[in-house]
Amino acid sequence: MESDATVKANYEALSANKTIESSWTLKQNKMFEKALTIYDKDAPDRWHSVAKAVGEKSAEEVKRHYELLLEDLRHVESEQILIPNDQVRRKHQITIDEEQR
Repeated sequence: MESDATVKANYEALSANKTIESSWTLKQNKMFEKALTIYDKDAPDRWHSVAKAVGEKSAEEVKRHYELLLEDLRHVESEQILIPNDQVRRKHQITIDEEQR
């Protein structure tokens, strides 16, 4: 299991990435997500097609946005970052476990 310092450092790095990516509007993110369902990994010129669907973003920007999304998912799946509901659930579970002892 990762140390608290490592988890915090990872969270801060992700937060920094989010700040860099904050120029994406909610509408652009929705269009990005929809475009990913249309243009899968085998689609020719995938990133150009996704960029065109999103509008106002280059192929390089949408590819980087996708890479950051994958990075976020990897961190969440590896439990390096606890999402708020996980923090509450785990705290509650620890309390229940202690009471059962």
